[in-house]
Amino acid sequence: MTEIYLGIDTSCYTTSLAVLDDQGRLIFDGREMLAVPAGERGLRQSEGVFAHLRNLPGLAEAAVRAAGGGKIAAVTASTRPRPVEGSYMPVFTVGESLAKAMAAAAGAPFFALSHQEGHLLAGLWSAGVDWDDFLAVHVSGGTTELLAVSVESVPPVRELGGSADLQAGQFIDRVGVALGLPFPAGPHLERLGREAGDEVLPVPVSVAGTSLSFSGPESFVQRAVTAGTHSPAAVARGVEQAVAESLLRLVNNAGKGDKRTVPVSSVSSRVLFVGGVMANGFIREYLAERLGEAAVFAAPRFAGDNAVGAALYALRKFFPSKRR
Repeated sequence: MTEIYLGIDTSCYTTSLAVLDDQGRLIFDGREMLAVPAGERGLRQSEGVFAHLRNLPGLAEAAVRAAGGGKIAAVTASTRPRPVEGSYMPVFTVGESLAKAMAAAAGAPFFALSHQEGHLLAGLWSAGVDWDDFLAVHVSGGTTELLAVSVESVPPVRELGGSADLQAGQFIDRVGVALGLPFPAGPHLERLGREAGDEVLPVPVSVAGTSLSFSGPESFVQRAVTAGTHSPAAVARGVEQAVAESLLRLVNNAGKGDKRTVPVSSVSSRVLFVGGVMANGFIREYLAERLGEAAVFAAPRFAGDNAVGAALYALRKFFPSKRR
């Protein structure tokens, strides 16, 4: 009988469930976005909890059908946002509860993982690399962080820098909503940006060492939107360019060992980009062109929230030799 490895992730805006077989093949990848009312910039945690409770039974049923009678060997769920003490969000308790119940019913072990570690694993897997030591940039609506990752270290993920205020995804979403786009605005803003042509709003960039800021750029853009000085497409492309340039300077400053940066004894030349913002084609191309072979990106489908990293963790914890 085929053994299967189940991963569950219940983030702020996506319910995700994934299944790998005992050969490491992805046999199910189901996701349901949490609905956000038009004009709103997000959901309360209580609303997210109820939405996950509605979404998970259908996804679990679909996963079991896709598994074709395979035996659940191990289950992993994202139980907190980041692998640091005190990291907590109520939405993750929903996936954790279901994962523990499914593991108990199958007589299988349950493993806990952070949402961020799931992103890193899915990113490596989808990019076709299996690094033990590297830099990572996690960019989403809830996180903009520069990370040092070392599999042999405790903890394996160490924050080197990131945003001092707004996250990159928040910047994009707030501008998107101001432009009348649906929330989350990322894919819609990217499509709008393709219409910009040569007209681009010159959005300022604020990066000092390994600390960046999006609150000032956001205020600048909101004033431009109100004034109507540029087309919506020019605004969208300007926001994309500001995010991309901010991330580029963040990585380059870490590599320079600038005295303003967090001290790093040795900075890897390999950088993995993950998170929902990194599904944006313009931002990916901007960074790839300037960083060259040093930059690796999660495949667009696996850049955003998903449970593939959690399923992969279940497989590797249960069967450590199953690595690329």
